[in-house]
Amino acid sequence: MMMLHRRFGNESRLVSLHKNTLTFPEYICLNIPLPRNLFAAQWRKLKREGVEATANKVSQRKSVTPDSYLPIHRPKNIFERLYFKYDDWRREPIILQAIEQYGLEDFSIIHYDGGLDFFRDCRIAKRWKKEGKKIVCHYMGSDLRRRGIYPVMDELTDLNLTNESDYLLKHTNINYIYIPFDASEYKIIERENKPLRVIHSPSNRAMKGTELILPVIERLKKIRDVEFILAEKIPHTYLMKIKQSCDIAIEQVGNYGGTGYGRNSLETLAMGIPTITEMTQDYISWLPENPFVLATADTLLERLVELIDNPSQRRELGLKGRAWVEKYHSFESVHKRLMELYKKYQLIAK
Repeated sequence: MMMLHRRFGNESRLVSLHKNTLTFPEYICLNIPLPRNLFAAQWRKLKREGVEATANKVSQRKSVTPDSYLPIHRPKNIFERLYFKYDDWRREPIILQAIEQYGLEDFSIIHYDGGLDFFRDCRIAKRWKKEGKKIVCHYMGSDLRRRGIYPVMDELTDLNLTNESDYLLKHTNINYIYIPFDASEYKIIERENKPLRVIHSPSNRAMKGTELILPVIERLKKIRDVEFILAEKIPHTYLMKIKQSCDIAIEQVGNYGGTGYGRNSLETLAMGIPTITEMTQDYISWLPENPFVLATADTLLERLVELIDNPSQRRELGLKGRAWVEKYHSFESVHKRLMELYKKYQLIAK
């Protein structure tokens, strides 16, 4: 989003709290340590399971479904409450120094990715709101599925955005916007490999259905001559070189971590690589001019064989995917939509 704003002459800065493990380009990284030990992983797992269990219970009592259930993020017990206070305390000097050092007070519109303030008590968002700044909460990934909203931030927000279509069912006041993506940075791949190279590059195996995909690949290798690339935990610049050497991409099956695609697929589509994914039926009906090859765990082998055996289909799908990215995800298209929403919700003058 920072690059989109700058493309159209607006000053914009991106601040991330934690170091990106995949080494994406970052503008300002505060490098606050993020617990990644086994205890922290188990804690997060239990919280996810708790959200899912609550959604199922609520759906049995009320006229909602697990898909439309919106979790509320609050400390579940005294231990979480104490940890959250400690975590705010330890990061306070880093954040206050960054706000002053990088002139963050000078901005009039603040986008909070994931609906999170710098602190869990939302102290900075509260102050900036009182000063007349406009607050935008942008929900991506599994923010609303696994964590939910912070009630205080939800009240402060002037505009809610999402790249996830199923969030339109969860939140009563949220607006869909395509992920801004500059396809001009990617070249369409003209040549093909012999044997064909199939890539799957999950950021999270459980969310992407990797354990469902791998057995299918083993079956595929017995009937077709292909090379399979499982690309994990690789620096982004190196991953791009690997993707450019591939012919077919598999995004996900199982619908465990979203409605069907994200930046990972936008990169392969922009390169002209036919991309396979699974989507919810609602998303299939809603997404215009869908460029993906749709598959489930049960049909993945069939879809792969069809692509491998049809070079003209691969070429057609590759060109269709690139054109689709340029039409819906281009900076120009997303900026137009964003300005419409800014005006509608009175973040800027009409």
